[in-house]
Amino acid sequence: MADNDDIPFNRDFPLKPGVVEQVRPGVRRLLCNNPSPFTFTGTVSYIVGTGKVAVIDPGPDDAAHAAALLDAVRNETVTHILVTHTHRDHSPNTTRIKSATGATVYAEGPHRASRPRYESEKHNPESGADRDFRPDTEVKHGDTVEGAGWALEAVATPGHTANHLAFAWPERKINFVGDHVMGWSTSIVAPPDGSMVDYMASLETLAARDEDLYFSGHGPEIPDARRYVRFLTRHRQAREASILHRLAKGETDIPTIVRVVYIGIDPRLTNAAGYSVLAHLEDLVARGVVATDGDPVIGGNYRLV
Repeated sequence: MADNDDIPFNRDFPLKPGVVEQVRPGVRRLLCNNPSPFTFTGTVSYIVGTGKVAVIDPGPDDAAHAAALLDAVRNETVTHILVTHTHRDHSPNTTRIKSATGATVYAEGPHRASRPRYESEKHNPESGADRDFRPDTEVKHGDTVEGAGWALEAVATPGHTANHLAFAWPERKINFVGDHVMGWSTSIVAPPDGSMVDYMASLETLAARDEDLYFSGHGPEIPDARRYVRFLTRHRQAREASILHRLAKGETDIPTIVRVVYIGIDPRLTNAAGYSVLAHLEDLVARGVVATDGDPVIGGNYRLV
């Protein structure tokens, strides 16, 4: 959600849909025409390598974007397709690119909830999960996917989704971080797919690595990335403090917390803000700081212990 003034956001991203842009040697990007309050100007797909290449995040179910990606690699061979996570704005176009190229698909695995008791999507109907996705090869944290002139290391970064991966190129000190870190806004952490505990731990994982230039699933690249990650960490800590400050005034519900904490929010993002508050409250309940009746849910009431 883009309601924060304590993070050095960069919303200058003039890339137009369908235009291939080389941003570093061996790294090209292409924007899908699917703008929204959640996707900014659209989903960004990346092409890594030259000659024999990998495509990272083919994007949503969009024939025009698939055609533009295939046109961008005309006279080249797509050997690998890598997917950071299975939201519907990132993974569904994999089918088209694989069908056209025969490339092998690499990802952590099918979509799943962070907590097994919430497997049903009805708990968060706006989670945007692509539940039909299946990779050819499941990769896990620390695995390396190698191609012609490049080697990408899978970095487990759950939080935005349970199966979120970043793909680091240690030799270049570059990391393709999907939606876990974005330069234009904070990431939505929405249970049951998302987990605030996981999200914060994944920020620590990224900050401890050497890569300092991030390419995100939406918006511009992020230079001085580890410093930026520290801004994100402090922002989430401040958000938690704001929630606790409201709860100190008495028991309340999530819509009330959203009105107090997210002043001036785009109304289209109110529901997503509620799920981010829920993610914080899940963490606080697990730590014994906040109490609720039963499991933490979007319609629950919350109080300080």
